[in-house]
Amino acid sequence: MNENEMEVSSGNVYEDLGLENAAGMLIKAQLASTIQDIMDSRGLTQLHAADIMGLPQPKLSRLLSGQFRGVSEFKMLDCIARLGRDIHITIGPESALPCGRIEVLHVT
Repeated sequence: MNENEMEVSSGNVYEDLGLENAAGMLIKAQLASTIQDIMDSRGLTQLHAADIMGLPQPKLSRLLSGQFRGVSEFKMLDCIARLGRDIHITIGPESALPCGRIEVLHVT
């Protein structure tokens, strides 16, 4: 591809880069973004938010900068709940696709 050509994204940068577990990485990125949004809306520093979530501040800093390998989706959901947000997991009807999808919907 030359510098003037564009490639259409799949909607998942991790998939576009050919990374393993691209769907899981996208979910974690969306959850990290949600944590940052909540912190911003509440005016929380990383130190205060880390205390609320039960995380060391350096781990929260890494998570918010996209280094979330080793942090489970469940732990990230737990962090969001500790920040005062409700979490609802809904399992929908059978998908017409061979594999269903997982998505994060952030309601403000």
